[in-house]
Amino acid sequence: MNPDLDQLHPYPFEKLRALFAGVQPPTGLSPIRLSIGEPQHETPAFIKEAVVSALDGLSTYPTTAGIDPLRQTIADWLKQRYGLPNVDAATQVLPVNGSREALFAFAQCVVDGSKPGALVASPNPFYQIYEGAAYLAGAQPVFLNQTPANGFGLDLDSLSPAEWSRVQLLYVCSPGNPTGRVLTLEDWRTLFALSDKHGFVIAADECYSEIYFDEAHPPLGALEAAAQLGRDRFERLVVFSSLSKRSNVPGLRSGFVAGDAAILKKFLLYRTYHGCAMSVTVQKASIAAWRDETHVRENRRLYREKFAALLPILSPVLGVSMPDAGFYFWARTPGDDAEFARELFARTHVTVLPGQYLAREAHGLNPGRNYVRIALVADSAECLEAAERIAAFLS
Repeated sequence: MNPDLDQLHPYPFEKLRALFAGVQPPTGLSPIRLSIGEPQHETPAFIKEAVVSALDGLSTYPTTAGIDPLRQTIADWLKQRYGLPNVDAATQVLPVNGSREALFAFAQCVVDGSKPGALVASPNPFYQIYEGAAYLAGAQPVFLNQTPANGFGLDLDSLSPAEWSRVQLLYVCSPGNPTGRVLTLEDWRTLFALSDKHGFVIAADECYSEIYFDEAHPPLGALEAAAQLGRDRFERLVVFSSLSKRSNVPGLRSGFVAGDAAILKKFLLYRTYHGCAMSVTVQKASIAAWRDETHVRENRRLYREKFAALLPILSPVLGVSMPDAGFYFWARTPGDDAEFARELFARTHVTVLPGQYLAREAHGLNPGRNYVRIALVADSAECLEAAERIAAFLS
């Protein structure tokens, strides 16, 4: 067996199950789960109908590159959403089976195992797929802490020039999971300069890009930043996006990658052997989803309402503030985050995720310790009930 499998950590939700083992929450309180970032708003009816109307696609093998209408729809969406002058649907876009699958596979394609000491850098806290992808590509993960001291930005100075010279791939997440921070144009300018100097590829995870609070000011995207900085070819940059959170279809497993055409050409070759082509049925339903913005605006309205209702309740007891985007509160706990989550579950039947499970000890600290992630994914009534239980628990 691949010995790198032994380096994989248990997934955060496995740790959570172990933490709650033997705990009996009050039977009189309904369970409210705010631990996992799984959208629970209703899937739009027109997307379900699009799936049904495309069932004839099940009779054919899909191509890895996807059908032309889907790639063109995604290219058009990128141009409209980010004001891009041009996106070549044939060479700069690939459909993928959700961003998670592609984020993992991308490292297997990018990392050059023939070079000793390969590093893959990522934020800390982070989406655990980044770490697993690094290990199974034969690289060592290294972490850029995100703390209140740096406004939850990436601590780029924590790696030495010698370490940066060994980085082959940098994962970034904007809007960030779990902090909700959006990278600024200056942040991107710095990252592009590092990429130019050391030659690493940037994988920009943008699965939360369509969950934001001001309709007039959507979050800056990586391709948008590149274009604004004169990098119209998106050198060494690939973005990853998904319909899961935008359109409330996590089970559809539909997303895309877009960016540097030279990298995507190699990634397509890799994926041809990987055997991960998207069903034509899913592709046709995805076209319908990407072409409609009405349901996405309604989705954002629901999240805005929940944040507006919960902030006055949770801010006095947990000190939370509005994130830049996304659907999480990143809340500092009065003590150990795992103990807090366990006791909260035991007394209120509300589940939140300990922050230390989303991070690693790096540069002398675990930046997730003494935080919990609260996902506002349940319906408004459940989220409000959970907030009131949390406030009562802390009073």
